[in-house]
Amino acid sequence: MAAAVVGTVVTGVGVGVWASSGGGGSGGGSDAGAVGSSRQADPPTPSPSRSYPMSKAPQTIPAVREHTAARGPGWKPQSGGRVVVTDPGLADEGKLIAGELGLAYGGEKSDSKAGDVRLGLGGSGNPESYTMTVRDGRVEIKGPADAGVFYGTRTLKQEVHGGGTAPEGVVKDEPAKPSRGFMLDIARKPFSETWIEDRIRELGDLKYNELGLHFSDDQAFRIQSTSHPEIVSKDHLTKAQVKKIVDLAAARHIQIVPEIDSPGHLGAVIAAHPDLQLRNVDGKATRGAIDISKPESAKIVDDLLDEYAGLFPGSKWNLGGDEYQALVVPDPEASYPQLAAAARDAYGANGNVADLTTGWLNGRADTVRAHDRTMRAWNDGFLRDSSIQPAKDIQVAYWTGKEIGARPPVDYLSAGREVYNYNDEYLYYVLGEPNDFTYPTGRRIYQEWTPRVIRGTSAVPAQYDGQILGGSFAVWCDFANAQTESQVASGIRMPLRATVQKLWDPGQPALSWPQFKELANKLG
Repeated sequence: MAAAVVGTVVTGVGVGVWASSGGGGSGGGSDAGAVGSSRQADPPTPSPSRSYPMSKAPQTIPAVREHTAARGPGWKPQSGGRVVVTDPGLADEGKLIAGELGLAYGGEKSDSKAGDVRLGLGGSGNPESYTMTVRDGRVEIKGPADAGVFYGTRTLKQEVHGGGTAPEGVVKDEPAKPSRGFMLDIARKPFSETWIEDRIRELGDLKYNELGLHFSDDQAFRIQSTSHPEIVSKDHLTKAQVKKIVDLAAARHIQIVPEIDSPGHLGAVIAAHPDLQLRNVDGKATRGAIDISKPESAKIVDDLLDEYAGLFPGSKWNLGGDEYQALVVPDPEASYPQLAAAARDAYGANGNVADLTTGWLNGRADTVRAHDRTMRAWNDGFLRDSSIQPAKDIQVAYWTGKEIGARPPVDYLSAGREVYNYNDEYLYYVLGEPNDFTYPTGRRIYQEWTPRVIRGTSAVPAQYDGQILGGSFAVWCDFANAQTESQVASGIRMPLRATVQKLWDPGQPALSWPQFKELANKLG
């Protein structure tokens, strides 16, 4: 018994963490030094203090990576409690969690009171990592940067949800993957500002850090434009609404990744500029495709890229680059002689339409790079038959291996490319379920998928894991009226939770799927 007492003292846990047995000590520190003394000589002992079992790991989504258990009552918010910070840069995180837990925000303070939640900056390493210590009736959350501290507050919020208690002990946590995304197609289906903001709050609580917005396609162009107002669809978001969305996302440590897909998927732009429509040798229009042999085509897209770089201040950008229909015919050079001629002018006698298309992608990359953005493009925009290579700093957003001529992920990884996982086998929620798509389930993602499963159901070799930057669950609205906003929110609820669990920790989850689903329902 004496050894057990000494072990508890070393743990450093607070008031009243063990009970005496047979007159063996009151819990004072001096008792450890009296282990060998005669029991008859001991003074009368006070009533034993309350005994606490060893704490259990927090139950959160995503699960924390490490928890050191301890004995103690844990922590729950109480009337009169406060949130304080050690750095004024954490005011936003402090005010948010204080409001969520019904506590007062005390600002920057150095004193300590029972019931406190203290947020601080410190340490080194992954800026999204944090340590949360629950001890002596207080909580301390510390990280190298404000992002990690924010994620610590998300863990605390989930722990005490519905009157629960944050367990005694120390959590050390960080994500396995730096990019954890959700992509939303607002071009085909106009989602409301309120719906998008609700998703941002949900994503923030789940520790996602990206929201992709696909806002231009054949069906519509959904954000107000000052450079080209003629292309904007009637049902659209104003720049003021977008700024609210961007600001809310930033407060949740989520950055918006905008996408103006080109040179395909530009039907809404072409509708206002029919002279830029790509036509084949017979004069037939090619759906969604802009004529990249015309300098005016590059100018209008660059105008838009420059304009929206000011609206979306994040560091990342999706260039699109997929499904240019000029490349799906048997002989692009014969079908589109104007493209073939432009390719020869640009790249010599052997230049072809694939070269010209890759050159287009690189040109748009130059425009975005000037705004100090990191760029990605869909994997089918990296063309096999092109002698011109996409710029080395364009990352691969790998979504499918089903397209004709699609290369396996290892082709890109072995060439040193960094890859984002958008695997359409698991992560594509396509409204109306066209082209053999079925709505993905959380169960299948949770039980089968990992970030290394980039194409189909097979994982790439472990040696490439470091080049896989993360992944993204995606909602595409091919049949916009197939589901309402509320149906989409309900349908993606469990897939979002399963996806982020695997991006935060790609190892085998500790909970079974029924247990995970029960926890998700408990947390709301």
